[in-house]
Amino acid sequence: MAETREPDLGVLVGQLGRALQEELFARLAEQGHERVGPRHGTVLAVLPPEGARATELASRSGQHKQIVGVIVDELERLGYVARVPDPRDRRAKLVVPTPAGLDEVAKARAILADIEERHRRELGEDAYRAFTSALHRVAKAQRAWREHVSEEDAGPR
Repeated sequence: MAETREPDLGVLVGQLGRALQEELFARLAEQGHERVGPRHGTVLAVLPPEGARATELASRSGQHKQIVGVIVDELERLGYVARVPDPRDRRAKLVVPTPAGLDEVAKARAILADIEERHRRELGEDAYRAFTSALHRVAKAQRAWREHVSEEDAGPR
């Protein structure tokens, strides 16, 4: 008889992420943003109201610059962002949210706050705070792995 195991961290985080995205984008569609999806959310979630360069968006989102470029192209076609000259360097472009982009971001943040509040009520304030604190620590430690590996790859200095 096969032993049943609890899902590992990767499975749990993946399930949580997919379930959050499923609810978020279903609710966004109900509120008029049916053309955006999780792929677009990786950029919209990190796009400040004043805009940012694609390289900055790539860094903030953890995506490759080329992937961010494709997503920005899609968001531009959908009317959620525009590319404008960067006032600090006219050769560079800033990706700025349009009114539709600002509306999507505001609605997404409100939906996510609602989802978090639902979980906070279900777990209780102390347990929810402990959960999110631990999740932040684990995420930070996991990101540090990449930095550690990169330092090892660089070899002796």
